[in-house]
Amino acid sequence: MTEVIGIDHIYIAVSDLLRAEAFYDRVLQDVLGFRKNSFTLGDDPHVQYFNRHFGYVLRPARRPGPHSSEAPGLHHFCLRVASIEDVQQVAAQLRALGIDATPARHFPEYAPDYWACFLADPDGIRLEVTNYRQERRDRHDHW
Repeated sequence: MTEVIGIDHIYIAVSDLLRAEAFYDRVLQDVLGFRKNSFTLGDDPHVQYFNRHFGYVLRPARRPGPHSSEAPGLHHFCLRVASIEDVQQVAAQLRALGIDATPARHFPEYAPDYWACFLADPDGIRLEVTNYRQERRDRHDHW
């Protein structure tokens, strides 16, 4: 059996590419250190944010309408940072940039060391930033 070793890329369809790009420039580039490039596939412009691990690509939506995390499809997308302190720093940086992110908070009901902050992009796609918890580290190291 072939093992999946990671997420290569994620495509997000957005209602307004320029508005989404301005938002993700602040979140992914300015706060989380992603790099960025642009390209065209067919006639559609795309904006790609990437780090060493995966790409997060924006493309124009083909149908109008807001995203609903309660409808079938993506509920939320969670980004992992190394530590609780990193979650706290990211939340503070996002809020300082005027992004409506929650303060970093402890969620012991999820795991004893689970910390996270939450935000939504301009189309309502929910994002989470969480720490690399011990359970995840153990799963990785002792698979």
